[in-house]
Amino acid sequence: MPTYDYVCESCGHAFEKFQSITAKPAKKCPECGKMKLNRLIGSGAGVIFKGTGFYETDYRSDSYKQAQKGESTASSSSSDTKKSDSSESKTKSDSTTTKKESPGGDKKKKTA
Repeated sequence: MPTYDYVCESCGHAFEKFQSITAKPAKKCPECGKMKLNRLIGSGAGVIFKGTGFYETDYRSDSYKQAQKGESTASSSSSDTKKSDSSESKTKSDSTTTKKESPGGDKKKKTA
């Protein structure tokens, strides 16, 4: 059930009323009691489409879907090789340490 906005032409009282769509508009102002009440036209409610068939991607051709599937498979395999390359370089940099003498004569290990 929708909420309707009303305003009285006589006293200027404005309010909202929750009523059925099939109900007749109210005519009598609850403040002044005069029959000068007008129902205002609202902007309405947003419509929500749920389910399949409402998006352009629901109607893609089979050739497009196959090309996208092939493209996503290729990109995931290339990202796997990038991950393995970066993990190898990280392991190499972690294993290389340099020894530097501090001013006090202590030897400390530092990583690059």
